[in-house]
Amino acid sequence: MSGPSAGICLILDQGVPRDAAALHRAAGFGCDHVGELGLSRAEDTQILELARDRHATVVTLDADFHTILAVSEAKGPSVIRRRIQGLNGAKVANIVAQVVDRFTMELTRGCLVTVKLNKTTFHKLPVVAS
Repeated sequence: MSGPSAGICLILDQGVPRDAAALHRAAGFGCDHVGELGLSRAEDTQILELARDRHATVVTLDADFHTILAVSEAKGPSVIRRRIQGLNGAKVANIVAQVVDRFTMELTRGCLVTVKLNKTTFHKLPVVAS
């Protein structure tokens, strides 16, 4: 896994188990959970701004992040949306590490990744309607 060497930093949204942040840090990633930062009630736009300022990728269950970035035709930050619910921190950390390993280049350039049970997709940012 390219993990820490990829230079990908993560911001975990409220719906992501908090212990996933510690697991990512133990693996060498820069990673914070919004709850650790006192932002558990922050608006999605605030979290996106924080991620943009930190050159970090947001990990979330929330579809709103993808929508905000697509509608605004933003170039970043990248967002990994996990559509598999009910996972513990270790399983989330494993999935995110696999996504980072597979999409490192795309995440550093700006993209939206959606992880489903049997399929993972990505779209480059900005998303421009045709």
